[in-house]
Amino acid sequence: MNAETDLAARDDEALLELLQLTSTPGLGPVLIARLLAQFGTARDALRASAAQLERVQGIGSGKSRSIVEGFRAARAAAETELVAARDSGVRLLAKTDPEYPPLLASLPDSPPILYVKGSLLPGGEDRFPVGIVGSRDCSAYGLEQARRFASVLAGSGLTVVSGGARGIDSAAHRGALAAGGRTISVLGCGLGVCYPPENAALFDEIAAKGALVSELPLRTQPTAENFPARNRIISGLSLGIVVIEAGARSGALITARHAAEEHGREVMALPGRVDSTTSRGTLDLIKSGGAALVVEPGDVIAQLEAAAHHQFRGTHADRYPAAGALFNDRPTPEPATPLGVSAVQSAILSALTEPLSLDELCAATGLDPAELRREMTMLEIQKRVVRTGTRLQRSV
Repeated sequence: MNAETDLAARDDEALLELLQLTSTPGLGPVLIARLLAQFGTARDALRASAAQLERVQGIGSGKSRSIVEGFRAARAAAETELVAARDSGVRLLAKTDPEYPPLLASLPDSPPILYVKGSLLPGGEDRFPVGIVGSRDCSAYGLEQARRFASVLAGSGLTVVSGGARGIDSAAHRGALAAGGRTISVLGCGLGVCYPPENAALFDEIAAKGALVSELPLRTQPTAENFPARNRIISGLSLGIVVIEAGARSGALITARHAAEEHGREVMALPGRVDSTTSRGTLDLIKSGGAALVVEPGDVIAQLEAAAHHQFRGTHADRYPAAGALFNDRPTPEPATPLGVSAVQSAILSALTEPLSLDELCAATGLDPAELRREMTMLEIQKRVVRTGTRLQRSV
């Protein structure tokens, strides 16, 4: 066995041991994190005695014995799961894997293992993710706005994160894909289950151009208790959450609560009709001060720029040192570098040291008129450029 093969075998064994922990009844993300902190590795945790385990916070003497017994049975289940995942094109990412999203990894209840079909790019294209969520039972207005916001945000270089459900979630994924952007779908079931079934083609496209993600074993069915936990992953993956349309009891409000109170993320909401039951939860969020009001995709970009700046600099944890209540004071961020601005758009902004006509901008940038008009439309949507008569200028 050469060195490369030996390293791969050791990595496989370490992943299998971590999967064995996640397959043990009674252990969730928080307890597994405590076991790893106490014993160092999954292997050492699996070798611990009941007496050693009971000293871990949250386990105790009665639970420790059942966990030790569960370790033995979980080995076979973990081996079967690992083979099944690889046979179905699903990769398992441990929290220590460089592809594991850093925003999610920083949370105390982040999944020890993520099941991924497709690709996650935390060091590149997925640095600036935004969650778009809302109700399954939504209006035509909600669907239209979810597609519009997702399309513009994905076209601006942000990764759209949602939950793959009917309604707002599916519209957001489709909007991002239509713009040629990236999108991540976090499912409330295993990746070996297609739910809702009518989204099979959509999920295939997401896996090809973004990623399907779950923390659940492959064949886990979409039961009601899975979705609140799924919502925390949507929030954890994102710099901020946009609630497009949500009723008074919508699961999207759980995502918003995770984002604001537990994860220190930005929360935004789009207003709907005041007499619409599908917008009741969204309107309540705005009225209570729990979400910033947004009416254009450019509002979202402006709201996220400070968070994105800190994520780019690696100072996101300093800006959000701990989860807090909705109205906790936050330190004033440094001026952010432009979020979602392409190299061509940056050249346009640099040329606008004073108001210029389209012809003058063409001469200054070397762009042809058709390309310049396309880029100017995007910059106007982002509220970076405004028109004054026949001239264009940077927003103040």
